[in-house]
Formats: sequence, C-alpha cells, structure tokens
Amino acid sequence: MTGSAAALDVSSLTVDYGSNRALEGVDLTLGPGTVCAVLGMNGSGKSTLFKAISGTVRPTTGKVRIQGESVRDALKRGLLGYMPQSEAVDWEFPVSVWDVVMMGRYGAMGMTRAPRSADREAGERALAKVGLTEFAQRQIGQLSGGQKKRAFLARALAQEAQVLLLDEPFAGVDRVSAGTMIEVLRGMAAEGVAVLITVHDVENIARLADEAILLRGRVVFRGTPGEVLQPENLALAFGGE
Repeated sequence: MTGSAAALDVSSLTVDYGSNRALEGVDLTLGPGTVCAVLGMNGSGKSTLFKAISGTVRPTTGKVRIQGESVRDALKRGLLGYMPQSEAVDWEFPVSVWDVVMMGRYGAMGMTRAPRSADREAGERALAKVGLTEFAQRQIGQLSGGQKKRAFLARALAQEAQVLLLDEPFAGVDRVSAGTMIEVLRGMAAEGVAVLITVHDVENIARLADEAILLRGRVVFRGTPGEVLQPENLALAFGGE
C-alpha cells in the first residue's frame, strides 16, 4: 500500500530521549478499516510510538503521515483521535460523562465551543454505542474503571476521527466493558476507521485485531494475530537477550 492510500503511514521513525533511543527505524502502514494491535514489554516503545504519531513527541528522524497529511494538518482537521493510557483527569472535578464526550466535538464547534444539533447527535450516538446513555449526566469520577474507559472511547467516537490510537484501553477493564469496546472498535473498522491499539494482555487480540506487530524498540515481527502469538515469535519481543 502506498503512503497516499494509507490511513496511517509511519516511515523510518526513530525517537531519542537524550542519549536513550526509544524507537529505531519503525515502519508501519495501516489501511482504512484495519485494526492493528501492538505488543511489547514495558519500555519497548509502544507509548513512544503513539506519542510520535500524535505529535506530542518529536521524532529524531522519520515521517508520519495520516491520510497523506502531516500530523499537524491531520490534527487540525480532526482526522486523528488519541486515547492515552491514563487520562490526566481530576476525578473529583464536577464534569459529567456528557461533558467528556462533547470534548471530542471541540474541533467541529469552532472558537465558541457552542454545540450545534449535529454535535449533540454525534455525542448521543457515541454514548449509545458504548452503552452509557443512562450515565450521561453522571459525574465522571462516579463511574467504574471500565465505564470510564468506555466514556473516553465515546469521546473518540464523537470526534469521528478516521485514525484512532488507543493506548492500553483494556487495562483494568471488566469483561463486560472489554466486550463492549471490542464490538464498538470492530464496528468503527467496518465503517473505514483505522485503529492502532496497544495491548498488554493477549486475550482479546484474536477477537479484535486483523493484524499485530511485536515491538522491541523496533518492529521485530508483523503478521496475523495467530502468527504473532506463536511462541517463537513472541520470544522475539518478550524473550531474553
């Protein structure tokens, strides 16, 4: 697949933190409607990869293109949605689930941040998909861990981004919430959204992903979930030196 046809195209990406090289020469192309899981040990560069793609970390070398555009232009157009591993949220702050979801519409609202009917409809659809409609006015800190993750997934849904990054979305999530999230993500992929997701537990990969990569500072293997989960391939990312 060429870069112009790709939803996400990462080319020769290297990221250094001072003298520490976190990623080296990462190439990754993701087509529309594809769900790709990223596996690796702690410190393998998974979160760094996402930060580089989302523009919060500047690559040392390499390029990232989202639907053929620079990260900066893609962000301006709302093409990229990012759900980080842990949200920087004051759970005691009086913000409702609805408020959180509508944050995903800020890019479409303009400077006034005044929601229009289309924004409200997008928020309502997103809440319905993740099963949180009845919790719309609940203070965000009152939700369970799994419900909080679903609320932030709804925020990404409301944004209507074409490329979605999710960093460890299943961490600390109950089976019901995990099942709901998998169903939602597969539905997004069916509508053409490209999803890149980091996972620590391999349990959900076969149900969720079309393909997967093993990361250890660089891509050491890429294939179907079944291929990636073969012991000899997992050893490339999780084995000893």
